[in-house]
Amino acid sequence: MAEFDYDLFVIGAGSGGVRAARVSAAHGARVAIAEEFRVGGTCVIRGCVPKKLLVYGAHFAEDLKDARRFGWNVPDCDFDWATLRDNVLSEVDRLNGAYTTTLESHKVEIIHQRATVAGANAVRLADGRTVTARIILVATGARPAVPGCPGHELGITSNEVFHLDALPKRVLIAGAGYIANEFAGIFNEFGSKVTLINRTDVILRGYDAAIRDRLLQISTAKGIEFRFHAEFRGITKGDDGSLTVEMTNHDPITVDRVLFATGRVPNTEGLGLEGAGVELDDKGAVKVDADSRSSCPSIYAVGDVTNRIQLTPVAIREGQAFADTMFGDKPWRVDYDNVPSAVFSHPPMAGVGLTESQARQQLGSVKVYQSDFRAMKNVLANRNERALYKMVCDGVTDRVVGLHMIGPDAPEILQAAAIAVKAGLTKADFDQTVALHPSMAEELVLMR
Repeated sequence: MAEFDYDLFVIGAGSGGVRAARVSAAHGARVAIAEEFRVGGTCVIRGCVPKKLLVYGAHFAEDLKDARRFGWNVPDCDFDWATLRDNVLSEVDRLNGAYTTTLESHKVEIIHQRATVAGANAVRLADGRTVTARIILVATGARPAVPGCPGHELGITSNEVFHLDALPKRVLIAGAGYIANEFAGIFNEFGSKVTLINRTDVILRGYDAAIRDRLLQISTAKGIEFRFHAEFRGITKGDDGSLTVEMTNHDPITVDRVLFATGRVPNTEGLGLEGAGVELDDKGAVKVDADSRSSCPSIYAVGDVTNRIQLTPVAIREGQAFADTMFGDKPWRVDYDNVPSAVFSHPPMAGVGLTESQARQQLGSVKVYQSDFRAMKNVLANRNERALYKMVCDGVTDRVVGLHMIGPDAPEILQAAAIAVKAGLTKADFDQTVALHPSMAEELVLMR
């Protein structure tokens, strides 16, 4: 191992790369990690963490109104975007420092510059140096996709949205996945007029149809406009700074901001991977095996840069498995079955396991149980917004193969329930559990 400068060189200090570097170093490996932007990656710096803080801030719009029904003499309140933005960015700075400190405390060398692959065991740094490593781990993540229409440079992505100088009065969001729906809810609660456009008529593809239909219904009732079968023709900027968007099948619309949320692209361009014999798929993602090894035996990859599940907890688990397997003499593999996920929309969605459609295709015989109710808080607040919980079971064995929810605190409730699905429990196991009353979560054991 001494023939190399490092035992492990990690390219990219996001969630997966940081975990792999830290744990590998704890196992005794000589580790370096290169990051050209900031330590922490997409999730911490410009993704799920600052976005969730915006979601918390957006919830106050409804909470302050509801508080009056609960006896609080809340005056009409103004919202100051700059205060929330700056506080969120300060928290990002804190987390960036915390991640950096964690790496340094584990004796991981942090190289603050771009690194590319120069061979099976070589990495070239932006300053011109070349270093060697027995193993190279690519953890460069992904970036927002931007449509190639005329004027696309006038739009922004989720990378820039956290740094806006002012809150747009009118915003158009392109896309219908989790990022698009989350920011649609955020901006709508802050008082912006939100229009979401999508090239098909399906939002949140891959989630259970009944749950996503409920979100569409509630979002429309909240004032979010949806334009389906709409593809960009172009964006032009007016003298007053406004943006006019032309699209197929709909009239043009003039807004103050255009936010692209049309998917994410693996960051593999210009990394030199092909020259080292690393095979990529048709979307540019690194093809890896169950141990995160690429087609080049000394190069591995974890996280969003691979052709697997693009979720931060998955990347962290992949980084842990890689480190334990390669340097800890504790080999194990990530299990990708029943990975829970959430959409922090207004209200939030969460799901784990098979949707009803997937279960019918895979199992044939399926039993579905639902609870469609209004949360107690919404009742007293005079808020006509209904939650929907859905349980999908194997029709033969009674095993719960999917749980899907939309309603207040759905992600918090689903995390514990996902353990039951992962463990293979049955509908009878849920039925035999005493309800925790009064709560929304009790609906999980009361469905008939």
